[in-house]
Amino acid sequence: MKRALILSGGGARAAYQVGVLQALANILPAETRNPFPIICGTSAGAINALALACHPGNFRDSVASLAGIWQNLTPGQIYKHGWSDLGRGLGLLGFSLFNEGVGRTRPLSMLDNGPLWHLLGTAIRFENLDAAIASGKLSAVAVNAMGYSSGQSVSFFQGEESLNGWNRYRRVGVPTRLKLEHLLASSAIPTIFPAVRINREYFGDGALRQLAPISPALHLGAESLFIVGVSGNREAKKAIKRRSVRHSPSMAQIVGQLFNSAFIDALEGDLEHLERINELVEMIPPGTLAESGMPLRAVDNRIISPSRELDDIAGRKVRYLPKSLRFFLRAIGATTKGGGATAASYLLFHQSFISELMELGYQDTMWEAERLRSFFEVEQPEKGKSK
Repeated sequence: MKRALILSGGGARAAYQVGVLQALANILPAETRNPFPIICGTSAGAINALALACHPGNFRDSVASLAGIWQNLTPGQIYKHGWSDLGRGLGLLGFSLFNEGVGRTRPLSMLDNGPLWHLLGTAIRFENLDAAIASGKLSAVAVNAMGYSSGQSVSFFQGEESLNGWNRYRRVGVPTRLKLEHLLASSAIPTIFPAVRINREYFGDGALRQLAPISPALHLGAESLFIVGVSGNREAKKAIKRRSVRHSPSMAQIVGQLFNSAFIDALEGDLEHLERINELVEMIPPGTLAESGMPLRAVDNRIISPSRELDDIAGRKVRYLPKSLRFFLRAIGATTKGGGATAASYLLFHQSFISELMELGYQDTMWEAERLRSFFEVEQPEKGKSK
């Protein structure tokens, strides 16, 4: 059975995914080569996806290598954060108003993510993809980006020769040789990081306009899905906490909700749609679908998402950001008091935040260990013995 790993976006929140993968590596047998022939990632999730797909070792070694990157990460390895750097970015946005809203020297962005280009260019060996696909270890890997001109959600994928692209409403699949440009385009948070030009079009964060985050994995032949989200909605029917309103929404609070609508809401809506389809398929008598020629089938899936609100964690960690960025974020209300900690969480590449999210991801996954062993068809350990 072809299982797919789906990693959503979310900036620094993607550290949670690493904790999930660390726990999964401990749940599965140590010699497991790769439990996911298909790997799909969006935004920061695309970085995790490619780091796994491009590692030449087994699954446990691949996860350990990925965790090592995150455990040594600092804000300075993602973006330049000096006072002059931030001033230059804000100046670029301001001067664009006198140039029809277009950047004169480079694409518009508040932050310069040059350090991230260097980090990923050093850490991820794209040339290993060919060997992984040829050996059968990997069937396909895909990263999602949004075209600013076409408005389409584009899934750039590299995989087996038998795989074809697709064209659906506002979303297409394009077979290609994945490069660093695809990865940086997928993780280019709008206005925060600069857009990336690929061929004739500029691309930005893949979470934008991604109407069906699960779709690429299914197009690539996935028969079951393992999905890692970064929202705090562990249960779909969880009651929403109502907080008393002390002031009108801050700028950061508005931006944070816009980010959530792109990075989180589409995935949760697509999951709900998938569950509905599964329920309908199960109600149809066996053999009816085959006789009718309808390409419908139930898709088994497991979802891991945070059991705690990541915004609450981020609110306590904003003080660890560089002074220049902290000054700016406080000014726009990206604090617990201002109600905009969500916006700050996407840029909180500090070990205090990263380590807590990784630990949370590990714990949440270990709570599901028994169900996951069943999902991955792994023998249950004998009572009294550790695996």
